[in-house]
Amino acid sequence: MQMIEQARKTPLYEMHIRLGAKMAEFGGFLMPIQYTTITDEHLATRTHAGLFDISHMGEFLVTGKQAEGFLNTLLTGDTRSLADGKTLYTLLCNEKGGIVDDLIVYRIGRERWMLVVNAANLQKDYRWIKAHLHGDVQLSDLSDAVALIALQGPFAESILGKSPYRQASHLKRNSFLEFEEKILISRTGYTGEDGFEIYVSPERSVEVWETLLGVGIGSGLKPVGLGARDTLRLEASLPLYGHDLDSETTPYEAGLDWTVALGKADFIGKGPLLQQKKEGVERRLIGFEMLEQGIPRQGCLIWKDREIGKVTSGSYSPSLQKNIGLGYVAAEFSAVGTELFVEIRKRKRKARIVETPFYRREQRDSV
Repeated sequence: MQMIEQARKTPLYEMHIRLGAKMAEFGGFLMPIQYTTITDEHLATRTHAGLFDISHMGEFLVTGKQAEGFLNTLLTGDTRSLADGKTLYTLLCNEKGGIVDDLIVYRIGRERWMLVVNAANLQKDYRWIKAHLHGDVQLSDLSDAVALIALQGPFAESILGKSPYRQASHLKRNSFLEFEEKILISRTGYTGEDGFEIYVSPERSVEVWETLLGVGIGSGLKPVGLGARDTLRLEASLPLYGHDLDSETTPYEAGLDWTVALGKADFIGKGPLLQQKKEGVERRLIGFEMLEQGIPRQGCLIWKDREIGKVTSGSYSPSLQKNIGLGYVAAEFSAVGTELFVEIRKRKRKARIVETPFYRREQRDSV
């Protein structure tokens, strides 16, 4: 109870209360978990569109003449490959190659960048980046000055196209556009669907939220809480920090090889990652589906003839109508098709490793 009382409120808190949301603490904020049911909101996003308050996320501004070079030594991705108006999913790694956080970097200009980090890691990330600052580079925490709304689903483009922000509806994937009204919109998301993320000042957040709900009501747009956000990202096999990623896990173990640009100049963690790339990993993140009843949860043991790993994320999949999960297992048992057991409530239940992502949306030329 004390944790809930100390939790902060997003600028949209009163809106969630009026909409009847069930609220709970997450990442230090009181967040909407669900408005109706998780399944209803999940399927609405998959078939029509969902509107999410994700203002708990953190935003940092990195500026200066040497900002680009600094970020290239800080992040696993190659920031030099980005053009203005583009985004990149990348990682902060420690000296051992472990993941400090996964984030999205926005190139506003050569000397102006925005980093979007996980809410639970905000303070840790800020300290980490600040400790490595060098040269003509400045770091600012914009989190309190930014509200973040996500519009996701197959109708997201058409809904945005009917709004005052219609200019952004034609963005390519991983691109963004700034508006004069202190609004930045990117074609990004964390659901496995097409969609947009809208960065707006707190004082204008209710206006943007109500505008989008108003124009989207005829297209089946619904407000969606963090409960469905979690099942959506799991179906799309998108990792969640603190579950599937942590400071003891490397990008190669997590299947995030594509985020590591080993060909660029030195960056934090490059040495160990280069060695792991050559020698291979001892464990891998796998996706599995349950063959027997039972919902896998974080921490459940995974067995073969012996204990071979643990579940990091698991849930019932509303889209696939089966129980699925992610977990780390010894590399020798990580092949697709391998049958294993997940220990749920002290009983070992059959499961099988499958290809990920579990769910793939229908691709469209526009994105």
